[in-house]
Amino acid sequence: MTDRLDGMDDGKRTPWVVGVSGASGTPYAAAVLRGLLAAGESVDLVVSRASRLTLLDETGISFRDAHWREDLGTWLARGADGKPDTFDVAGSLGDVRYWAAGDLAAGPSSGSYPAKGMLVVPASTAAVAGVALGLSKDLLQRVASVTLKERRPLVVAVRETPLNGQTLKHMVALDEAGAVVLPASPAFYAGATHIQDLVDFVAGRVLDAAGVPHRLYRRWEGELGGATRPV
Repeated sequence: MTDRLDGMDDGKRTPWVVGVSGASGTPYAAAVLRGLLAAGESVDLVVSRASRLTLLDETGISFRDAHWREDLGTWLARGADGKPDTFDVAGSLGDVRYWAAGDLAAGPSSGSYPAKGMLVVPASTAAVAGVALGLSKDLLQRVASVTLKERRPLVVAVRETPLNGQTLKHMVALDEAGAVVLPASPAFYAGATHIQDLVDFVAGRVLDAAGVPHRLYRRWEGELGGATRPV
């Protein structure tokens, strides 16, 4: 399923595919999506079936195929603490396409579909295993496999702890295949004072790995005590 917008099928549109798996961490996905849209990037969105349960549990949002744009807008307008975010939803959801997780005939399932790469955030251990083993059991895994075979950037933001040996092997396999394995591990040197700051740090690192400019966190400048200075 997709929402096709007039003027966007001229061959010039090259989106980032964002895959949201069932791991805890839906605020990370929201922050990455806000960052991509703020940077003027086109986005193709894949929300796995398992992630809908996590999204419902963490935000109270029931994500529906038929009303995906409305539900996405509600999601992106909410910060990690449940309070309203400053993101301008009304003016910032123009170039987003949504593909149902069970639609294996979707555009991004083919290597001939133009895409810059894929960001899987958050990535569950099941998603990590499926991509590492090339299972392609749903659209998220299929697009990740296509991204690897086409030598496009693939960033996998793993959200799990502790990690068992099998998952570590799968992460090594992804690294060897050319993916960036990026654990969702917030840092504190950027002067975080709210939970959203920690979420934005991880989202910013995901965008860094993709080469997408952003202002989601304060960067290290080589000076101790920088986290205590006013922004």
